Amino acid sequence: QVQLVESGGGLVQAGAFLSLSCAASGNIFSIVAMGWYRRAPGKQRELVARITSGHSADYADSVTGRFTISRDNAKNTVYLQMNSLKPEDTAVYYCNANLRPGSGGSYINFWGQGTQVTVSS
Repeated sequence: QVQLVESGGGLVQAGAFLSLSCAASGNIFSIVAMGWYRRAPGKQRELVARITSGHSADYADSVTGRFTISRDNAKNTVYLQMNSLKPEDTAVYYCNANLRPGSGGSYINFWGQGTQVTVSS
């Protein structure tokens, strides 16, 4: 069984930084891409950043230049360094992994349970 376990998050003031991490565990054959999404109150979930196994990364325009995504393939772990946080970054952040389980089959999207990030003004 595959699990994504997130850590990090919390309450900070505007301008501060936070780091998130997410480790995928279980019977995993390979992971194509890992990323972070977020859902702010009253809004739909949106992509924050995504990184492939080859370390090619994409970012939402709203976080480009402030957030950095990285990945440790050996540990099946993805990180999100968030700098210069703004109140509009307040949301629940979800880890995502597009992976193929060791039991075979197709690549499937798995999600973490979410971690709250709150930025006060």
